[in-house]
Amino acid sequence: MTNVNGISGEHLKNYIETIERFEAHKSELAEDIREVYATAKANGFDTKIMREIIKIRKKDKSELDEQEMLLHTYMLALGMIPEGGE
Repeated sequence: MTNVNGISGEHLKNYIETIERFEAHKSELAEDIREVYATAKANGFDTKIMREIIKIRKKDKSELDEQEMLLHTYMLALGMIPEGGE
């Protein structure tokens, strides 16, 4: 490997190969996740709701509180819930 304009070919190759290995693992994990969802669905669970719960669990409390407050405010503005309603 050579150095070109201060770029080490060997370092670049190592980064590329590491990313390629991670991408292969990511594909394997994605397949494993699909299988878990398929099993859950076969057992009567709603996978769309499960995905939503996973998104919610990733958020910290302040982010979740802010999102819920905005959702409530928008729903009030659209008349989807009565004023003062919970």
